[in-house]
Amino acid sequence: MKTKLFFSISLLFFTALIFAQSTISGKVVDQKGKPVAGANIYIDGTYDGATSSETGDFSFETNETGNKFIVVSFLLFETFKQEIDVANYKNQTIKLRENVNALDAVVITAGTLESGDKARVSVLKPLDIVTTAGSAGNIIAALQTLPGTQNVGEDGRLFVRGGEASETQTFVDGIRVAQPYGATTNNLPTRSRFSPFLFSGIAFSTGGYSAEYGEALSSVLLLNTQDEADHEKTDIGLMTVGLSLANTQKFKKSSLSVNMTYINLAPYQVVIPQNVDWNNPYQSLGGETVYRYNFTNGIFKLYAAFDSEKFDLNQKNINFENPIRTDMNNNNFYLNSSYKGSFGTGWQITSGISYGYSKNKVTYNISDVDSNENAAQLKLKLTKKVSNYFKLSFGTDYFITKYNENFDDNVSINVANGYDSNIFASYAEGDILFSKKLAMKVGLRFSNNSLLDENNIAPRASLAYKVSKSSQFSFAYGDFSQTPVVDYIKYSKYHQFESEKARHYILNYQFTKPGQTFRAEAYYKDYSNLVQYDTKDLQYNSVFNNNGSGYAKGIDLFWRDSNLYKNLEYWISYSYIDSERQYKNFPTMATPSFIANHSLSVVTKYFITDWKSQIGFTNSYSSGRPYNDPNQTQFMNGKTKSYNSLSFNWAYLLTTQKILYFSVSNILGTQNIFGYDYAKLPDPNGVYQRQAVTPTADRFFFVGFFWTISQDKKENQLKNL
Repeated sequence: MKTKLFFSISLLFFTALIFAQSTISGKVVDQKGKPVAGANIYIDGTYDGATSSETGDFSFETNETGNKFIVVSFLLFETFKQEIDVANYKNQTIKLRENVNALDAVVITAGTLESGDKARVSVLKPLDIVTTAGSAGNIIAALQTLPGTQNVGEDGRLFVRGGEASETQTFVDGIRVAQPYGATTNNLPTRSRFSPFLFSGIAFSTGGYSAEYGEALSSVLLLNTQDEADHEKTDIGLMTVGLSLANTQKFKKSSLSVNMTYINLAPYQVVIPQNVDWNNPYQSLGGETVYRYNFTNGIFKLYAAFDSEKFDLNQKNINFENPIRTDMNNNNFYLNSSYKGSFGTGWQITSGISYGYSKNKVTYNISDVDSNENAAQLKLKLTKKVSNYFKLSFGTDYFITKYNENFDDNVSINVANGYDSNIFASYAEGDILFSKKLAMKVGLRFSNNSLLDENNIAPRASLAYKVSKSSQFSFAYGDFSQTPVVDYIKYSKYHQFESEKARHYILNYQFTKPGQTFRAEAYYKDYSNLVQYDTKDLQYNSVFNNNGSGYAKGIDLFWRDSNLYKNLEYWISYSYIDSERQYKNFPTMATPSFIANHSLSVVTKYFITDWKSQIGFTNSYSSGRPYNDPNQTQFMNGKTKSYNSLSFNWAYLLTTQKILYFSVSNILGTQNIFGYDYAKLPDPNGVYQRQAVTPTADRFFFVGFFWTISQDKKENQLKNL
């Protein structure tokens, strides 16, 4: 009797369990309704689940009751999670959204050229900055092989898409560098103050850049210091132009890198003929250091750089019988501290402060010009990842600049000029990812300039659409403003200036696959509020206004390939630009003298395994640049002959850690002419005489021996040459 009772109760119990089970069923599809096979579907917190079939269908049973969460996950899609009524969830359709953070997701590329290991799409790699023939370790010279730049050999700075060099701002770890170039004088090229030794990545924006950055009409150059030191090492360099020494130390949570360089061109110029009459050739002593400390949720960096430069030369001038002697001494210091970290839920903070000091002491024959500039920036940026589809960034900047200049002819004139400028700016920007194929960035920047007594509001927007796995289109628009250059605003006590302005429109197409990159970009820039003056030479009593205007439009093409032949890498850059301005003392709209309509660069690098060598060639070409011939009635009607320069370099591995390096620029000895300087007055025959502006030397030769000492016996300085 008891046995029958027990059997009956057990039967009722198991029957109840069976009837308590619920069936979950449905179909998994993507946003277009196509079935997703292999998706994992389960009740959160249980082992009850199934995998979708080739048709996307799934079905499984569960003992759970009431409201529970169903979870659906698959690699290429965002995880789906929804609360359901277990008893009534049958034949449901679940739509998965694409994972917008996948590696092949769309990236906004309009106006931006990046390098570095962390760049999603790189057109240059860190090694390229220093191993490009003709660059001589100069970051700017390497960038001049990219489309959108102009090779202005008598200046050496970065000219971008019809903009003067002053229209490009340089930032280190997101913080502005007020004095990014070395000392120079008339028609003597300068170079970047920064060695590639300490930087891991570069973002070079040729226009349409983020609302985070301001005070630049044409371009921003973002240099990012290394987050981590590779390992402890010492680098020694013996060069025909000087010496270098660098050391890196690693600690438990921090690291310290120091780089020192001494340059003296005197021995070199004894051997190599010069087109300049030097009294004392260029000399400099400089150094850089980066200290990094890694916190649990962030990293602190302290970057400092200094250099002291001097030279003394005689320059011929068509307006004077005797050469003008220029004796230049410059001292520069730059300090940059920054912190980047995360806090809370999805928040990221970036903050920093920079200080730059530059002092120039120049003697022109008997006249002295002394100037000094103190510049600082405070920065705070907050970023919140609201979801996989939206990220919000906002922040503030505060720029402080104090400039003083004193002119003394040591006879009768002693004049002091200068200015104090404070600029407050705030911005907000949103990154919207509609899908893996469509992304948008929209922002707004507000600035208040105390010196100019004005406010500016600048909208920015970018849109990108991925048309295939390897290609996409991008569009960028933006308004940009900038305080007039120091040559003008140092006279602010006599005149009131306004910000100069530019509006950018950029359309970009990019194709990428392993080993290959192609970019095509069309752009239009509209300039307004450019500074004009009414005298032949710029002076304090010139009458200034902000009525100038101009435009720049063109096409940039870039192709890079490493698949054509083993150990061979090359890229080709071509730029066409049409640009005119009516600014400065231009009587009419005309193309400025620094613009060449056509520019072409071909860069090749080849590693010869049997020779343990890397060789490279760079050929730079540009069509003739305009100049004004006062002997003709039409303004800026002259045109120089085309510019062409073929450069070569060779790095030979004596051992893994010892490198012999040789390079020569303009190996063919092409007689390039950058322009002409004309006399201010005609000769007795009514003709304005002229003299050509040419390079300081027909060629530049460089030989160096570089030795790395480290525990890692494979480490060398090839990436730093």
